[in-house]
Amino acid sequence: MGLKKQHHFTHLHFYWHDYVKGPNLTARRIAQSSITDKTPSGFGALVMFDDPLTVGPEKDSKIIGYAQGMYGFADLKQQGLLMIMNFVFVEGEYNGSTISVLGRNQVMSKVREMGVVGGSGVFRSATGYAQAKTITMLDKSGASIVDYNVYVQH
Repeated sequence: MGLKKQHHFTHLHFYWHDYVKGPNLTARRIAQSSITDKTPSGFGALVMFDDPLTVGPEKDSKIIGYAQGMYGFADLKQQGLLMIMNFVFVEGEYNGSTISVLGRNQVMSKVREMGVVGGSGVFRSATGYAQAKTITMLDKSGASIVDYNVYVQH
């Protein structure tokens, strides 16, 4: 079948910049429910994003890829997001490869964990997990900056 048993383990560390306000939007609300604005959590809103992934937390830090996907506000009571995204790498040894992530992101928790459910290129058939930790929530440029540690077996 052309499949080889691979036993590589990779740890990746980068920063995710989600611009939801200001002139350089990288995330846009594309849908919402009739009750979205009446809930404390934003329940029913769906946001599509194409966010830069960088080496450091600074907005001018080197871009190594993009997080492309969507998040939906899936909890009626608190900001619990359903995250569906691909980390698309455009630099270095992982250039052209992707990691697919799916899971719950409870935004106000200190550290959140989501599953790695696949990938392509170097990360073909990847499994593992991604841990997210918010560094900044809506800074003066309209960005939320999240520190990601991703652990994959491929």
